[in-house]
Amino acid sequence: MTRKNTWARLAVAVVLSVPLTACNDTKTQQENEQLKAHVAELQKENGQLGNDLETMTAARDALTKENEALKAEIKARKTKRSGAKAASRKHRRS
Repeated sequence: MTRKNTWARLAVAVVLSVPLTACNDTKTQQENEQLKAHVAELQKENGQLGNDLETMTAARDALTKENEALKAEIKARKTKRSGAKAASRKHRRS
């Protein structure tokens, strides 16, 4: 009789675990699909941010070159002015 009860309990446990397993599989699949969609979205954003970074880096480099050129121009103008001022001062004094 004990063997029959053991087999009956085992059969009941198997029968009850099948729907629970199927339910968990469905939930797991839904979560998996949501995560895949989220990963795809993050990859798309990452690609866009990479493009934005390249664009900003190129713009920064262009601005740096322009800034250096303007500084050199200012330095050249200061050099020319300082010589002109010295000459005009000498002219006024004499």
